[in-house]
Amino acid sequence: MPNFVSIEQEVIKQKLDETSTTQNFPLGKIIQAYDKDTTAYGNGEFIYLKGVASTAIGEPVIYDLDAGTTTRVVAGSRGNVAFAMSANVASQFGWYQIAGTAVGKTGTVASGARPYATATAGTLDDAVVSGDAIDNARYITANGTPSAGFTLLQINRPSMNGNG
Repeated sequence: MPNFVSIEQEVIKQKLDETSTTQNFPLGKIIQAYDKDTTAYGNGEFIYLKGVASTAIGEPVIYDLDAGTTTRVVAGSRGNVAFAMSANVASQFGWYQIAGTAVGKTGTVASGARPYATATAGTLDDAVVSGDAIDNARYITANGTPSAGFTLLQINRPSMNGNG
């Protein structure tokens, strides 16, 4: 898994792969970071959000900044999408990736395919289901990279709008 570190001028007191029971930043704060251990993940953009029950690393969520909530992506979801950097469960706070090379929880997928939500909350696939596509996202590896049950995606502020 990547080891992203902030490139912001301010001190970021909560690492991108950590959760906290204390809210350390305003919800919706966005920072830039890079993977200090490899060049595979490059730079990314991350948003600070409140967690939701059962969230695991790499799971996509829908976030609503007005309500201050996240919901694990499932078929029929609508809204902005971000990928969990930690197991950020209910009543906790953490970082989610919104741009760059992201790790996503998936079933069997092909490199280059478009991601789609499934009936299993927090898990993506490449099976075409009308209305369940994730816009501004593509798989850049097949499943199993970086590890079993995960895939790398190239994302740029992804969302689910009922397209595809």
